[in-house]
Amino acid sequence: MILEIVTPEMTLFKGEVESVSVPGIDGQFQMLDNHAPVVSLLANGSVKIFGNVQLEESVASLFKQEDGTTNFAITGGVLEMKDNKAIVLAD
Repeated sequence: MILEIVTPEMTLFKGEVESVSVPGIDGQFQMLDNHAPVVSLLANGSVKIFGNVQLEESVASLFKQEDGTTNFAITGGVLEMKDNKAIVLAD
């Protein structure tokens, strides 16, 4: 699946991932390939990206990579999952 993480300033990441876990307003949930379409508000927490994530040097300091996951802290936002592409509009 394709994941795109966008902030008001810029697109921080766009690439192929195995799965992504996000902090929804009703709790953390995960999406895999071919997930059903969904739109969700996001809460304060961490976007967890699973897979071989290659970050650009200019944004690598904003992410934390450990134990096979890449984490990005958010204070809120919106997620749209459709046609095997997840877009996180993050605050």
